[in-house]
Amino acid sequence: MKLKPEFITHDLDGEQYMICTDRKCFNGMVKSNDTAAFIIECLKNDTTEKSITDKMMTEYSGVERSIVEKNVADMIAKLRSIGALTE
Repeated sequence: MKLKPEFITHDLDGEQYMICTDRKCFNGMVKSNDTAAFIIECLKNDTTEKSITDKMMTEYSGVERSIVEKNVADMIAKLRSIGALTE
């Protein structure tokens, strides 16, 4: 899966924002926390949930894998709901 090219991100003052350049898809803006921004950055390349989880486990020490898996799955579900992903 991968983030559709119509969805672009921009970092502003340490926060990430994502918008869709095609008004036929999602008409809004997504402001991401650090975890969501990390997941979105991973999705700029073709990847899997497991790969994203593995990268997060490497990036963030001291977290339980089950919590990371849930966070990744929840964020991917939200991105799917707005049509931001290609499968």
